[in-house]
Amino acid sequence: MAYLELKNVNKTYGQGKGSTQVLSDINLEIEEGEFVAIVGFTGSGKTTLVNLINGLLEPSSGEVLFKGKPVRGTSHERGVIFQNYSLLPWLSVGQNVYMAVKEAFPKENKQLLHERVKEYVDMVGLTPAYNKRPKELSGGMRQRVAVARALAMNPEMIIMDEPLGALDALTRGNLQDEILNIWSKNKRTALLITNDVDEGIYMADRIIPLKPGPNATLGPEFRIDIERPRDKTELNDNPNFKKTRNAIIEYLMDIGDQRKAISQKEYSLPDISPKGFVA
Repeated sequence: MAYLELKNVNKTYGQGKGSTQVLSDINLEIEEGEFVAIVGFTGSGKTTLVNLINGLLEPSSGEVLFKGKPVRGTSHERGVIFQNYSLLPWLSVGQNVYMAVKEAFPKENKQLLHERVKEYVDMVGLTPAYNKRPKELSGGMRQRVAVARALAMNPEMIIMDEPLGALDALTRGNLQDEILNIWSKNKRTALLITNDVDEGIYMADRIIPLKPGPNATLGPEFRIDIERPRDKTELNDNPNFKKTRNAIIEYLMDIGDQRKAISQKEYSLPDISPKGFVA
C-alpha cells in the first residue's frame, strides 16, 4: 500500500458551461520515505494538486488516500510549506512558530514547546530575529519562518508548494540543504512542487512532470539515479544529471509546444476582409 495515493483524481471549478476541469485523471503513488518532485508550467494546476493532497480541496471525482485512508480536511500529519508566507503579522517569529507547534502537540508542556520552537528557528538561521514581526523581515526571512513552522510540527509528510521560488540564490540553496538534511534524518515522505528542474533533480528521488492545463495530467516519471548526499558543485559534471536534466527539459519543451499549437488553433482568427475591400 502506497503512503500517499491519488486514484483517478479529477478537479473541476464552476458548473455547467462555465466549468473548467483543471486536473484530469491524476494517478500518483508515493512510498513512505520517498522524496518526489512534480515540475510543471505556471498555471498548470500544481497548487490545486497540493490543496487536494493537504485536504484544503476535495476532488470532483476520484480519491486521495493517505496511509490508506481518504483525506478529509487538513491534518498536522501533512505539513505544508506554501508559496506565500501565511504569517500572522501581529505575532513575532517565535510566536508564529509556537502557534503551530502548540496545535500539533496540545498535551506537551510549554517549556518543551518553546525549546522545539527555538530549535527550528535556529535551524533556519533566524535566532537573531526571534522577537521580530513579519513586517520587520525580508521576504526570504519570512519564507524561512514558514519553513521552520512547518518542520517544527514534525509532520509525517512534508508538502512543499514552490516554497523557495521567491528567494535569492544563496538563501534558496541553503534552505534546500536544510530541508534535505532534515528529511535524511528520518526519511519523512516529501513532495516538492517546483518549476525548477535543477532543484527537483538535486532534491528528489524521482520527478514527474505535470502537463499544462486545462485538463492537466501527470506525465511519465524520471528516476534520479544519483547517489545521496548530492553535491551541487559536482552535479554539472555528473553524466546522470546531464542525461536526466536534458530528458526532462526536452519533454517539457515538447508538451509546451504542443499546448501552444493547440491554443493557436483554438483561437485562430477567421479569414475575413472588410466589406468592399479588394486585395
